[in-house]
Amino acid sequence: MKILKLACLSMAFAFTGMVNAQGTTFQAKKGKLTDEQLKRWSHLDLGKDSIPGMSVDRVYAELLKGKTGKKVIVGVVDSGVDIEHEDLKSVVWTNPKEIAGNGIDDDKNGYIDDVHGWNFLGNSDKENLEMTRMMKKPDDGSLAYKEAKVEFEKKIDEYKKGKQQVDFLLDADKTLQQFLKKDNYTLEDVKAIVSDDPAVNRSKMVMSQVIPQAGPNFREEIGEYKEQVYDMLNYNLNVDFDGRKALGDDPDNFNVKNYGNNIVYGPDKKGALHGTHVAGIIAQERGNGKGGDGIASNVKILTVRAVPNGDEYDKDIALGIRYAVDNGAKVINGSFGKSYSPHKQWVYDAIKYAESKDVLIVHAAGNDAKDIDVESNFPNDSDDKKTEFADNVITVGALNYEYGENIVAEFSNYGKFNVDVFSPGVKIYATTPNNEYKYEQGTSMASPNVAGVAALIRSYFPKLTAKQVKYIIMNSGTSIPGDVVVGGDPKDKRKFDALSKSGKIVNAYSAFVMAEKMSKTPAKKGKKVRG
Repeated sequence: MKILKLACLSMAFAFTGMVNAQGTTFQAKKGKLTDEQLKRWSHLDLGKDSIPGMSVDRVYAELLKGKTGKKVIVGVVDSGVDIEHEDLKSVVWTNPKEIAGNGIDDDKNGYIDDVHGWNFLGNSDKENLEMTRMMKKPDDGSLAYKEAKVEFEKKIDEYKKGKQQVDFLLDADKTLQQFLKKDNYTLEDVKAIVSDDPAVNRSKMVMSQVIPQAGPNFREEIGEYKEQVYDMLNYNLNVDFDGRKALGDDPDNFNVKNYGNNIVYGPDKKGALHGTHVAGIIAQERGNGKGGDGIASNVKILTVRAVPNGDEYDKDIALGIRYAVDNGAKVINGSFGKSYSPHKQWVYDAIKYAESKDVLIVHAAGNDAKDIDVESNFPNDSDDKKTEFADNVITVGALNYEYGENIVAEFSNYGKFNVDVFSPGVKIYATTPNNEYKYEQGTSMASPNVAGVAALIRSYFPKLTAKQVKYIIMNSGTSIPGDVVVGGDPKDKRKFDALSKSGKIVNAYSAFVMAEKMSKTPAKKGKKVRG
């Protein structure tokens, strides 16, 4: 769920107080956030800090004194996790039934030496998009195939133009480096250039626009943009590329399940950036002075590597969910998604299996700024976009750190029925491979924020069911009044409560209070709790 780089993230706080449906007045933050506030804004409190975080710090400061939680296993189905990271290694799940390094399937689950999880991708990393895989097969006359073909051709054209753009940026950067006779230059250096060379002046004009938008690390931003564009053309949209070949598995045969290996960060830790960041949001150590803080403190991260650079295979996701469930996960985070799902029933069955085992699945809504009540985003818990077939899935949209009309992240998907809640998803600071930390954004970051809250509740109130935890998170959130900008388009403003089923943003403090009350209330026989 990547988001194109070079998007301007600077946003000014210029809103007055707004009153929500409960009559609570919230004031918008005036001025910019400090570095410290930005690094942990998802933990802060809207009422206290004027920042639309989840009030996590309040939970620890006011509600957890004298309480002892139970360890909760959280399955992270993603690109892999750097389990050796300084801020994660203490929270890594270890399979108690497996003896490390003996080459024997001690627990007889079909996965040899799965000590910290399983890697369903093996040594592969790059992959096609699902629409590309569909284009490799004969036209079956289906509407899905026709839609995929149109979108595929559109994407090819879009990224060919993107390549021209990024190559132009790289050429402009190189021209200025040569003219200025230094590898690193500033905006001031560029503005001071005087030359009769048309190429230099053209490059000056280009970089004078790029640097203010991308910031001082503009070369890094351009590099990441290049990587995304080139990966799209060379792998994701390339019908001649087969990333599955090296694995030796048939993704269309669900009967063969024992493939992959136990190296949960994959062939290169750098490829595990996304999953490592997600794991950090949930559980990086709190209060150790390193990087950021995780949402939940009584968590063990079980890693399932099943999301490549490209679209995940339905088979890997279905088996990954089942693997996490069978190994004791009570919460599973899924920060991935795609528009086409040829074997969606395999995933639906896995979701139902998780429901039968009382496991909550938290899933990212997607980053296409689209209404997923109308357009598809897989996996989901409603095949017809109208009726849920399971009650253990929370789908999460992303919030910006600005309270006011721009509170919804410009990239976030939405949907009155198919998105359940919103949570922080812009500029989230967390672990990345090789003991590093970084800001990332996306509903991929919003989802683990909610997974962390779910794990926190399940830790301190272990008798509550997955369905009850879903109900609590959805119904304890904070209502946001008024109109908000949708898709980053100032002309498209809608009521915030029309963008999700709950119409709320997640609030860990209120959720914890509701959970405590619910845990003390005897369940009524025959009563069904629904989100």
